[in-house]
Amino acid sequence: MIVGQRSDVRGEFASSFDMSEADRMKQTSAGHSTCDEAPGRVVPVVDPRRCEDKGPCVEACPYDVFEIRKLTPGERGALPLLTRFKVWVHGGRQAFVVRPDSCHACGLCVTACPEKAITLAKAPGA
Repeated sequence: MIVGQRSDVRGEFASSFDMSEADRMKQTSAGHSTCDEAPGRVVPVVDPRRCEDKGPCVEACPYDVFEIRKLTPGERGALPLLTRFKVWVHGGRQAFVVRPDSCHACGLCVTACPEKAITLAKAPGA
């Protein structure tokens, strides 16, 4: 192994994430073989104490369920003090579930999140 090769390989992996990689993850993520769950029966839940605005959930989700945005003062104020500091360090942004009715429960977001901040839960009323 050449010195510095590790960072090159990591960069290649990060830049080579394409639909074929998403399809591969789709086959193995969260115990689901496909994203065939009826939309809206299961919804992703983002733990704001863990989310650090890295964004792989947005990239991994084939149904555009997530968006990354800046927290409002009210959202930020509702967080514990240490979490507010962490959010500030990471630019004041987090992932939000903006289209929960579009979720097909494939688990790609759960697998992609490096902070393990996303879980899937039964939708209210489902």
